[in-house]
Parts: sequence; C-alpha cells; structure tokens
Amino acid sequence: MMDEAEMRKKAAKIAEDKVGFQVHFVIYLAVNAFLIALWYITSPPTGLVFPWFVFPLFGWGIGVAAHFVAAYRGEGYVQRVAEREFQHLKNRT
Repeated sequence: MMDEAEMRKKAAKIAEDKVGFQVHFVIYLAVNAFLIALWYITSPPTGLVFPWFVFPLFGWGIGVAAHFVAAYRGEGYVQRVAEREFQHLKNRT
C-alpha cells in the first residue's frame, strides 16, 4: 500500500501529464487556426485552392490523440496489462 508521500508524488506526475497534454492541445488549436486563416487569406477569390492545411491538421492530430491517450488513459492501461502479466505468471507456477 502506498503512503501519503508516494500518493502525492504519483498525483503530481499524473497532473503534470494532463497539463502537458492541455498545453499541447491549445498550441495545436492555435497553430492550426493560423494555418487555416493563412490558407483562407491567400486563396484567390474563386476559392478553388486545395486545402493544404489538412496535412498538418491530421498529421499533428494523430500525435495529439496519442498524447491524450497517454495522459488520460495510459496509466490505467499499463496497470491492466501488468495485472494480466501477473496473473499469467501466477498461473504458470
């Protein structure tokens, strides 16, 4: 069982991971909003220009999604895998 100091340390690490994701997400939104605005402003009046901003939007979006999973779902997943491995080793002996 964890004592209070260990729980505080673990809680601080979880909070740091979540805040790191939140900062990453805000930067993602700001940069991609700028790229979309840049595309819109530099497009000719006909509007027949390929929306090139979709490449960084989706590419970076994959990274943001992975960061979300790691920050908000990662620890639970690691604990579940560790429990399965423990049970597997326990059953083998």
